[in-house]
Amino acid sequence: MAPIRSESAPKVRTGRAQQWTAGIILTLGGLLFALPFIWMILSAFKTENEVMQLTPTLWPKEFTLDNFRNLFENMNFAVYLKNTIIVVLCSFAGLFLNAMAGYAFAKHSFKGKEKLFYLVLATMMIPGQVTMIPVYLILNQMHLVNTMAGIVLPGLVGAFSIFLFRQFMSTIPEELLEAARLDGAGEFRVFLQIVLPMSKPILAVQGILTFIAGWNSFLWPLIIANDESLYTLSVGLSLLKGQYSGNFALQMAGSTFMVVPIIVIFMFFQRHIIDGYNISGMK
Repeated sequence: MAPIRSESAPKVRTGRAQQWTAGIILTLGGLLFALPFIWMILSAFKTENEVMQLTPTLWPKEFTLDNFRNLFENMNFAVYLKNTIIVVLCSFAGLFLNAMAGYAFAKHSFKGKEKLFYLVLATMMIPGQVTMIPVYLILNQMHLVNTMAGIVLPGLVGAFSIFLFRQFMSTIPEELLEAARLDGAGEFRVFLQIVLPMSKPILAVQGILTFIAGWNSFLWPLIIANDESLYTLSVGLSLLKGQYSGNFALQMAGSTFMVVPIIVIFMFFQRHIIDGYNISGMK
């Protein structure tokens, strides 16, 4: 009696071959896209002579930290780093305000709630460049131009963040909040002890996006600040490119110092970022 051949075996082998082929293609593509970043990071530890030599080298012949030392000693990168950290921390404070606004839209009823929410969403369709001149004029009337407060205030709240919080907090059971109110908890206590702990996923997502936006802040600090002591890392990197256009090793060090934290944050928390955009479609 002839053995019975399984019809599914060729399909399984074909599926595995396709998976291996896709994996190899994606790996090569990932290495191709990562090569400029690898080159940048390794070049930051090279001397200027090695970077400028005709025969390029990927791995430094001699590791040196002189480029990074030069950034902090001669380019005021310590001041730029301090200002960037202040912007990021203030942005996290604004994250709390966005969460409160999202909670109000999700769990409270008040006159004009829907119209006000649609008005908030409508601001997402206005490019930021359009509102820069009116915001600048308002801050100028308040005497906040060329101050750290003028840099951080316009970025404290955002329509997209309010929208994400509202969408997520709409899924919190109303019965749970009512039970807390019946036990005598005030509205602010309900928000702090029940709503926020249950909103950890969206808080993580918004925290990551807030950090990336604050760390990369460039255009607004450049417009509102005239004093170099108020510039952020992105503005300092632009100055570095203009003043030391021929020193490529120093530029690589500045770019590495700017980009590596973002890459690390994205690598560790990319799942939360993707989940955040999925949450934005929840009802």
